[in-house]
Amino acid sequence: MDNRFANIFNLTEDQAIALLKKPIDETEGAAERYVAASHLISFPSPRTIQALIEAVEDRHPHQDQRLARRKAIESLGRLKATAALPTIVACLGDRDPYTVENAVWAIGEIGTDDEVTLESIANLLTKPEQSYRTIIQTLAKLNYQPSLTKIEAFIDAEDKSIASSAIAAAARLYKDNSQVPSIVEFLQHDSVNVRRASIQDLIDLQYYPAIPQIAKCPTSIAFRLRGIKLLAMAGLSAGEIIFADVEPSLDLVIRDRPQDIILVHEYDQKPAIEFLIRELYHTDFGRCYLACQTLLTEYADEAPAALMQTYEAEAYNDYGGHFHVVKLLGLLEYQPSYELLVTALNYKAPQFQKSRGAAAIALANLGATQAIPLLLENLQTPIFDLKYACLLALEQLGETSGWALVRDDRDLLIRAKAEQKI
Repeated sequence: MDNRFANIFNLTEDQAIALLKKPIDETEGAAERYVAASHLISFPSPRTIQALIEAVEDRHPHQDQRLARRKAIESLGRLKATAALPTIVACLGDRDPYTVENAVWAIGEIGTDDEVTLESIANLLTKPEQSYRTIIQTLAKLNYQPSLTKIEAFIDAEDKSIASSAIAAAARLYKDNSQVPSIVEFLQHDSVNVRRASIQDLIDLQYYPAIPQIAKCPTSIAFRLRGIKLLAMAGLSAGEIIFADVEPSLDLVIRDRPQDIILVHEYDQKPAIEFLIRELYHTDFGRCYLACQTLLTEYADEAPAALMQTYEAEAYNDYGGHFHVVKLLGLLEYQPSYELLVTALNYKAPQFQKSRGAAAIALANLGATQAIPLLLENLQTPIFDLKYACLLALEQLGETSGWALVRDDRDLLIRAKAEQKI
């Protein structure tokens, strides 16, 4: 299990519970209660569950308590706290739609077959200003067949993230995937939120044929890799696909070249290099990949200096920009970036972890055989994408000993990859 972000607030269980129970007029920071409710996920004990239940039952109108209450509901869901179900169900009638959304989600995580509860969730689809996508996903997850008519009313919703969830839910409840290609089409939607939502819906459906399309979807590598990994693990475990069905897509995502992405945006004229550099910091990775591709094709000579400059000014401290700069320096085969890439490969800060895999690939693109010992050393990592990237990089550099080192890896996909090579 990847615990890189666990216990991030460095509180004990007693401290977190005390913080959650502190009178609202004695709290020192606006986020104290929220932090406590969030942190208690690290302590799945009866004391924690009771403290979170009490936080949910506390309807003090102060904004800090309202935020903490929402988070407490979420934490109870993550803890799958069956004892909290009555308290959470009581929140379905709350006036705050975000509290209702968290309650619906938490019920889905905990699970229930209570018809009254399920019908209460379904009836939320007829109320205005609700989080319809979460409601639809939960009804499908809990296999509540009587909700089908209400769900189908959203198949043509203007918000395509909601439409995607409705199509997916209908497919699950009807056990009919004939309309699922419509969800696959959403992988190239203009909205990054729709693209992300469609990946999740394809995961929920365990729709393995979408793996190649997910690999080329213009979203962050984190979203695509999660989708492919979950689908691959499910399909391989069920014996419904083989590793050869997944391997090309996995390799493509880990290498993460902009030319392998199906771009959904375009420029009506050649942009200035300054504009393209700024686009590397965009939250829509579709725009980032378009900027990357344009830098490679239109500014190959000028781009290395511009990338080094933006690294020194900002990208070193911005994990999105950092990732794209690292990757591009490798694709441009910019030899003076070697030390920067080595630093990125070994950088342990949690937010920058995807840059480590990008650095491994970048070093291989530089032909940096002197980095082989570092890449072999990083095969000890528990981080899947870094390990996979190091394996690809080592092979590209002509070093094949890495495959034997991971032949018994705990990760099914790493083992399967090694078996192809040994």
